[in-house]
Amino acid sequence: MANDRSKDAIETRLCSIWQKVLGIDLVTVDQNFFDLGGESSLAVQMFARVEDAFGVKLPLATLYEAPTITELAAILRDDFSHEGWSPLVEIQPNGSRPPFFCVHPHGGNVLIYRELAKQLGADQPFFGLQSQGMDGEQQPLATIEEMATLYLREIRKARPHGPYFLGGYCMGGAVAYELACQLSAAGENVALLALFDTMEYSKFPKPSFLDLGYYNCQRFLFHFSNLLKLDSQERSRFISEKISSLRVRFPIWTSRLRGKIKKSSKETDTLTESQILDRIWNANFHAYLEYAAKPYVGVVTDIRPARQYRLFNNPRYKWDHLAQGGQKVIVLPVNPPAMFADLFVKHLAIALRRCIDEAIEPKTSSTAN
Repeated sequence: MANDRSKDAIETRLCSIWQKVLGIDLVTVDQNFFDLGGESSLAVQMFARVEDAFGVKLPLATLYEAPTITELAAILRDDFSHEGWSPLVEIQPNGSRPPFFCVHPHGGNVLIYRELAKQLGADQPFFGLQSQGMDGEQQPLATIEEMATLYLREIRKARPHGPYFLGGYCMGGAVAYELACQLSAAGENVALLALFDTMEYSKFPKPSFLDLGYYNCQRFLFHFSNLLKLDSQERSRFISEKISSLRVRFPIWTSRLRGKIKKSSKETDTLTESQILDRIWNANFHAYLEYAAKPYVGVVTDIRPARQYRLFNNPRYKWDHLAQGGQKVIVLPVNPPAMFADLFVKHLAIALRRCIDEAIEPKTSSTAN
């Protein structure tokens, strides 16, 4: 832990936390969390330990602003307040191309987009939009429309006028769709609306126990299929990532179970990181199911995995009946759980980069379906 300058107590404590979470023996104050092997599931563990140590809840996206111990310690010294919180996260703020704005999935945080932003290239600005409530203080928003209104206000601070390039994964795609509708209604140009494995669930029935069982079996088979595509070294990395992800999800699941057992108990001001994430996931999930999408005047670019879960593989859950400008479908050579996995996200990055290129310099003939 030695470094070229002495560390204060906050930095020393953060070094210890990072060593335990990342499973490494040496951390210096100027090393980047992501370069050390950190990813979203480990970030959840790290911030939970930071909360225990310092009594401060920090949004996961703080890592984009402060990816080193020196920078993170500076935020802790400044007595972080949620009053300065913004849903807009600068994942990759630099570049000469028009910025791409990408909305969070159910989980509410945008760390999942880091590798995608990186693979799009250093010349492509990339902004994430995270859920309100990630700071543990504010309540999550209840509807897709409310989220889009809040996010649109922040987007227009960064880019007052179009053309706009929007997207989102799963539930985030539905918010991006509503953003596009609101921007179009305001007379703005939406050059690209890219939905990543996003369904239109306004008519989605409640799944049966058998449906859920089949879904979980398919999910296991998809993971196994993805594993077979990798070499031995990549397989070890993929399995390690999944185990790390399960370590984070388990306390969220147990938190949800405790919440169901104690429905009458009131929420306190001392929510754990797992409780915060569970609250946001539930709010986003219900908002997604309740969203009744209206027709959109533009083109929807639907980027899908090679195969889909049987539960969701229904034409009425697609967007072609709402996209008045047409629908462009791009199928990736990956299964659903792997679209954003570090070892597979390159396929999405290539497709999205091409879509942005075409939107910047439209061809004379339309390729929309």
